[in-house]
Amino acid sequence: MEYPGKPVLMKKSGGLSFSPDRLAGRSLTSACREEKGDCRTVPGQDRGKMDEKKEKQINKWTLALGIALMPPIWAVLSPYIGVSCGAVALICAGLYVTNGNKRCDAFKIAVGFLLGDIWALIAVRLMAALSLNPDVELYCTLFFMGGLAVLIGESFPKYIFTPAWLCGWAIGLTIMGPLEVSAIGTLPVQIGAAMLAGVLYVGVGVDAFQKFLIKKLSK
Repeated sequence: MEYPGKPVLMKKSGGLSFSPDRLAGRSLTSACREEKGDCRTVPGQDRGKMDEKKEKQINKWTLALGIALMPPIWAVLSPYIGVSCGAVALICAGLYVTNGNKRCDAFKIAVGFLLGDIWALIAVRLMAALSLNPDVELYCTLFFMGGLAVLIGESFPKYIFTPAWLCGWAIGLTIMGPLEVSAIGTLPVQIGAAMLAGVLYVGVGVDAFQKFLIKKLSK
């Protein structure tokens, strides 16, 4: 049987057999390659794959350079400006990157971290003031303050990034929790400074640096 306008290839004894639907919109050569299991691509596809591979390599190396160059600068300088918990910046930058490097969210992420820092200080002082079983104090504090943080954060999503609030709260509790209230001193301020550095310098800064390099290398 013939199909006008569409190539037909028939071969008996278990050979090649193509229906018009399979051949529609493709060359006979490409169809034969598929039937024979030939996975070779045409030159245009090869170039596309090469360009995609090159783009991935550029992204990988520029990101590696940004991470290798900028965060260590903060790690070296932070003790000289009175910040003893500089590593907090890397944690906060990680959350910023996980959110997709969205600069439009940088403000509310920073606000969330700072609220978490304050939340941690309140929690530590509250548990120090209570005279209950330590486990009961911890559970009740986390229960009420955690729930309240979510309610407040989700009520103002335009200004507060709730995951950053909870993450900042955990960071603050990890650093300040084991200490006596009298020994906390300026730690909340130091933690807050490291959080801002993580979002604005490491997070936004590395992203901007990488995009700058990609733009230069793509010319």
